[in-house]
Amino acid sequence: MPAIGATLREARMRARIDISEIESETKIRAKYLRALENEEWDLLPGPTYVKSFLRTYADALGLDSRLLLEEYKLRHERLSDIELQPIAPPGSRRGPSTRRSRGGIPRAYVVWFLVLAVLAGIYLLGRSTEDNGTSPPKQPANTPTTPSGGNAGTHKKSKAAPKYARLQVLGTAPVYVCVKAAGNRTLVNGETLAAGGHTNTYRSSRFDVTLGNGSAKMRVNGRLMDVPDVQSGIGYRVTVKGRRTLSPGKRPTCA
Repeated sequence: MPAIGATLREARMRARIDISEIESETKIRAKYLRALENEEWDLLPGPTYVKSFLRTYADALGLDSRLLLEEYKLRHERLSDIELQPIAPPGSRRGPSTRRSRGGIPRAYVVWFLVLAVLAGIYLLGRSTEDNGTSPPKQPANTPTTPSGGNAGTHKKSKAAPKYARLQVLGTAPVYVCVKAAGNRTLVNGETLAAGGHTNTYRSSRFDVTLGNGSAKMRVNGRLMDVPDVQSGIGYRVTVKGRRTLSPGKRPTCA
């Protein structure tokens, strides 16, 4: 498997995501994200934080965090102090059960004798209680309570709404494509897609799209959407909530 840091960096650059966007989404400081990409483990607070940051960063990039965590444990996590203790040869140490008292009697015998004496006392006390015709009061049985059906679903953890929209444009015939992300960043600079061609899948808080005609489909947040059959061009604004049509004056322009 490639290095952990290289895997994270390549996935982020492939999706054209700035590290500041990951910082905003994950709430992990940028210097720690760079430390993960450079595998500078000493710059991170500790192994527990490393694994937590690694899992969160990998999930934000759509990677398999479980595989990256296993790779980190295999390459970098130290064995615990218990695992590093040498195995003592048989007979080299005596356990507490073989230790003898000063009088020469094994301590285990003394302990067993005390236990038997206590049990005998409890037995005699119980016989005495039966002879007097009394018995300990019965404890009321605890009746388990069952939560009502109306509240059963309130404890389920609601799934957090995504912070970034995802977009991919697919050509069904030659079509002009211009895509700009938040901050007026140009992702597709006025390219013409051939039939069967497609752009990369991009992530941003929003996209503005201009299409030269209707010979395209759009994959928005994982959902494939059709484009009307127009010849004069059409524009869209894409967010995590979906897409909406832009007026001609609001459409982005590319070089």
